[in-house]
Amino acid sequence: MRPALVVALCILAALAGAGGVLFAVEQGGWTDGGSQTVLVREPLVRSSLPATVVVSKPVLARGFSPQRIYDTRGPGVVTIFSYFGRNAASSTLQEGSGFVVDRSGVVLTAAHVVVSAGGSAALAAPARSVYVQFADGDRVPAQIVGWDPYDDVGVLRVRPSAHALVPVPLGSSAGVAVGQPVAAIGSPFGVVASLSVGVVSGTGRTIPSLTTAYNLYDAIQTDAPINHGNSGGPLFDARGRVIGINAQIRSDSGNAEGVGFAVPINSARRSMEQLIANGSISYPFVGIATTDLTPALAKHFGYSVQHGAVVTNVEASSPGRSAGLRAWTSGRRRQFLGVGFAPGGDVILAIAGRPVRSSEDVVRIITEDLSPGQTVRLTIARGGSRLEVPVRLAERPTTP
Repeated sequence: MRPALVVALCILAALAGAGGVLFAVEQGGWTDGGSQTVLVREPLVRSSLPATVVVSKPVLARGFSPQRIYDTRGPGVVTIFSYFGRNAASSTLQEGSGFVVDRSGVVLTAAHVVVSAGGSAALAAPARSVYVQFADGDRVPAQIVGWDPYDDVGVLRVRPSAHALVPVPLGSSAGVAVGQPVAAIGSPFGVVASLSVGVVSGTGRTIPSLTTAYNLYDAIQTDAPINHGNSGGPLFDARGRVIGINAQIRSDSGNAEGVGFAVPINSARRSMEQLIANGSISYPFVGIATTDLTPALAKHFGYSVQHGAVVTNVEASSPGRSAGLRAWTSGRRRQFLGVGFAPGGDVILAIAGRPVRSSEDVVRIITEDLSPGQTVRLTIARGGSRLEVPVRLAERPTTP
């Protein structure tokens, strides 16, 4: 491939995606420095370029063979064409990637590839028609089974008789570690069946949603180059198992700058199972905002414990308000160590017996393990006492 072409591809922009959350976290780290997440929705011009391989840097790892991953998993990765609009004459095209999950024809992708972004859980509208193109260039119609706007997961189905299906195996995102090699396959800029390679740069990231007012937690950060068109494609581990769905990039310029994010496959699997079973998704809701408590903050503001999630706000008419949870004294909020903080809020220490050391733990436990309608016990520190507070979970509203 000509060097000039590689450079041209590397300076292009963007990606889209993201998902949702259950609580607001005040220290998400996404409001400083003037950075922005770029969402590109313009129709793409089809390219006749051959498949490309982009490596962000030398990745040396025993047993990691990008060529083997590409050869064995590539046939299961697809390009998705979504047409929006009331009729064919006025339709617009959104292009992305996806991957075959099983031989019944289930295809996973990102929700924003098949549904127009509306800024709330009630997304504007699904695509009028969707087509799936396989690695051999054959294209078949697809049905939208459903979508999860919070975790940015979309589920499609194609007829098994329409094309030979080569499912890719799903792994687990629970054990993903910083530094492990990863490979992404997708269709950036319409260049189908392209492979990029890198490492996991971070785990447990909080990223802003492109489709709802909530955030997405536990995202996988990678420096494998991902661009517009990679949205919805798989992120593979060294064994060729899907550990995430490529979702978005963080960028000051709109270019792929080596800071990409993927929805963890464990969250995506939960969404997929609910969508296949019910056609819709539900999340539990407490109606509180929290922020992290650290030893330095605890000492300065007089908290009796050193770690946990401090309640900063309790919404009216929410399960948290009904349970009597108390927020910090917002009128006494002040800066310390560059952080806005205040005394007086309940500190969540455990949920259903599972320890909580941060706000993300709260979201993770509620979202992954619990359901609307359940009553769960929160262990909290209030002043110098520890209390067990029962909270009956509601269903997450469309706006926080």
